[in-house]
Amino acid sequence: MPGKQTKQEAKKPSVHGEASSPSIKDSQFAKQAGADRVSLPRADVDTDELSRLYRQMQLIRRVEEECARAYAQGKIGGFLHLYIGQESVGVGSIAALRHDDYVVGTYRDHGIAMAKGMAAKQVMAELFGKATGCSQGLGGSMHLFDAKNGMLGGYGIVGGHIPLAVGCAFASKYRGDGRVTLCYFGEGSVTIGSFHEALSLAALWHLPIVFICENNEYAMGTPLARTLSVEDVSQKALAYGMQRDRFFARDVLEVKQRIGEAVERARTESEPTLVEVRTYRFRGHSMSDPGKYRTADEIEAQKKLDPLNRAREQLKLLGRTEEQLAKLDEEIEAEVQEAVKFAEESEEPGPEILEPTTYSGPFAR
Repeated sequence: MPGKQTKQEAKKPSVHGEASSPSIKDSQFAKQAGADRVSLPRADVDTDELSRLYRQMQLIRRVEEECARAYAQGKIGGFLHLYIGQESVGVGSIAALRHDDYVVGTYRDHGIAMAKGMAAKQVMAELFGKATGCSQGLGGSMHLFDAKNGMLGGYGIVGGHIPLAVGCAFASKYRGDGRVTLCYFGEGSVTIGSFHEALSLAALWHLPIVFICENNEYAMGTPLARTLSVEDVSQKALAYGMQRDRFFARDVLEVKQRIGEAVERARTESEPTLVEVRTYRFRGHSMSDPGKYRTADEIEAQKKLDPLNRAREQLKLLGRTEEQLAKLDEEIEAEVQEAVKFAEESEEPGPEILEPTTYSGPFAR
């Protein structure tokens, strides 16, 4: 006789639409997404909200471009991983959060930190290694941290931060504070053991967390088809009885809506979700990567689908004039230049911060 249906079987993992099978190429998935169309947003869209999201994306884009310039001039040291092209993911997903929710990210963290509320000045100063940065210049590009805004760090070890995000979600559930954690990572992390361990525990313990795979198609410099046997990352959720979703981040409003559903599930039902968000970075993996593994035609084709331009075109369809958008761009440019000036004129961290940041605490003696 067949056994009784288990709770896990009764509540099967769901996904928006049909997930592609291993035999379906992602080019077909792209066609299904209708990624090349710019249409008028839903009638209930708040134009002011879209304008605010566009402003955030444009600010991040311009900050990143100035970071690239400063790095080339030797004003920023170490590694520098830019978020150019992926802004709609961070901006759209964080727009679905409460202010007191948590985010945990990778070393490509500048855009995530700014979307969560960190000022451009703080970001730029930290990258310049100045005392006015978010971590007094001690963290640098890959380790932005802002406790008051719930930005709990960028992390440099691929996949190593995912269990930490699960720990944050566990703490929220233990305290009953109603907070949700967003955990960002690239598709290169899904082959790391800690990714699977983290998802397993999150599903087992029913934790309020949303795992967001920012699939930018190249794990450093290796094409997706050469790193994953099944290119649909969202299917990894099936092994853990977890909810899942998969879509392209062409439209920042859709990102907010789709991630918002997962956030609501985490907050009200304490159930995790794995979301694969297909995106594209226009620069190399880091500033030291010339990106010669991609053709100029491929990059140009992707730039035509830039979510930032899409949001701008939608604003025009909703009635924003070129003059209004130009004024907004001027405001953003002024903020960016002020951040660069602030970083350049800020003081270097002095020796007085070495002892309290190095030797302070219970293990100092």
